Amino acid sequence: MLTFLVRRLLASLVVLLVASYIVYVLTAYSGDPLEDLRQSTARNKEYLMQQRTEKFNLDVPPPLRYFIWLSGLLRGFIGQFTLGENILGQAVTDQVAAAIGMTLQLITASLVLAVFIGITIGITTALRQYSTYDYSATFLSFLFFSLPSFWVAVMLKQYVGIAFNDYLEDPVIPPLVIVGVALVAGLVWMVIIGGPVRRRLIVFASATLATGAVFTFIALTDWFNDPSLGIVVIALLGAGVAVLVTALVAGLRNRKALYTSLVVALVGVALYYPFQLISLSLTLWSVIALGVLAIVVGVVIGWLFAGPDRDQSMRAGGITALFVGLLVLLDRFMQSWDIYVGSGTINGRPIGTVGSATPGLTGSFWIEGIDTFTHLLLPTAGLMLISLAGYSRYSRASLLEVMNQDYIRTARAKGLTERTVVVRHAFRNALIPLTTIVAFDVGGLIGGAVITENVFGWSGMGKLFVDALTTVDVNQMMGFFLVTGVVAITFNLLADLAYSALDPRIRVNS
Repeated sequence: MLTFLVRRLLASLVVLLVASYIVYVLTAYSGDPLEDLRQSTARNKEYLMQQRTEKFNLDVPPPLRYFIWLSGLLRGFIGQFTLGENILGQAVTDQVAAAIGMTLQLITASLVLAVFIGITIGITTALRQYSTYDYSATFLSFLFFSLPSFWVAVMLKQYVGIAFNDYLEDPVIPPLVIVGVALVAGLVWMVIIGGPVRRRLIVFASATLATGAVFTFIALTDWFNDPSLGIVVIALLGAGVAVLVTALVAGLRNRKALYTSLVVALVGVALYYPFQLISLSLTLWSVIALGVLAIVVGVVIGWLFAGPDRDQSMRAGGITALFVGLLVLLDRFMQSWDIYVGSGTINGRPIGTVGSATPGLTGSFWIEGIDTFTHLLLPTAGLMLISLAGYSRYSRASLLEVMNQDYIRTARAKGLTERTVVVRHAFRNALIPLTTIVAFDVGGLIGGAVITENVFGWSGMGKLFVDALTTVDVNQMMGFFLVTGVVAITFNLLADLAYSALDPRIRVNS
């Protein structure tokens, strides 16, 4: 294992070195870094040009100047690491440190959602191949896959962000709209669930009535301006989560796992009001600590219930605790929504369309969390919609290939349930090619976020790249490239290690 990692790291460093040389030379030859001074009317512009030339060694040919830049990296071995300064005299390391945090915040949310939703769609369409749901999901996937990211970003900004902010000034839902949305929701769920005609009609009626009731409640209570879930809704959703998690993890026949999940959901509901009492004093790290504690409690409850497969009960308890905890957390954020919207800096327009935070906004952890969410919403959705289209197609094709393998037929012949065949045997092996794709996409997302960040005015790696390209700032460009390259190499190494975890037949060695 160690030999393999060392060998891969050395090969990756060689590739990174060659690629950095090419990028440096191409960037240096792409324009004139003295252009702004040449067009200046300042009397001392000749002195300024000479000063910049000497500072950045512009009189040295780019193929040789690269090695001057590289020496700054190599000095890191003696504690003097530097990426140089940009044209304005700012340290590139400080710029990269500030920008990478903003970009990672954006791409992490979009990547997690895209992978989760995309794989879910791909797996479900593969299990219902050639159904109406499969054809519909395939059409939408190819549609989003073909759309340019800048167009999606602009449409989201105009027709989701700005339009929703305008709607909140008078949030009225006409009865005809409620009926139309309810019928559409009924049709969508009928297509997704499928099955015999009777079951389709039952699903259509249930989904239509439920959607109509929810939207009627929203219209009558002015929910958009003062949203909340409440303990009753959390209890109902928690019970649903418990049943769904058990069905996926252990199967509903495993009563011990089902009891574990229901008890965990009940404990989460019981702690709803105590959590409200301490919520004002919480910080990000304390919330994370409480989340970890909730998962540990869920696992312990599963261990106590045991059952025919104790591991299944423990997994069901831990996952249920996570999702019920997220519901309680979401409800607490909702309780601060009206305070956030009514603040002077927001002025009734909460969905952020420019920047990563509202200037001058101060408040509790909950207020700052809502502000982060409202600014992340649109750029995250833009990146996610493009990415999940590819993940859904790859996961569908991968699962269909696995489902035709001999060991799947053998598992069915042994009398295993379809859930066991799909979840324990097929799904795990179908994830192997997706691991490679996700690893490549992490680096690609940083580059792809350039356009999205530019549309939404984020001061992340995208702005760093655009500014460097505009001013022919080689040092700043190399800071962008170095971060992107290191992230890509790291995730490719993690993908190699994940192969052996997903399939025991694969061994990572020399």
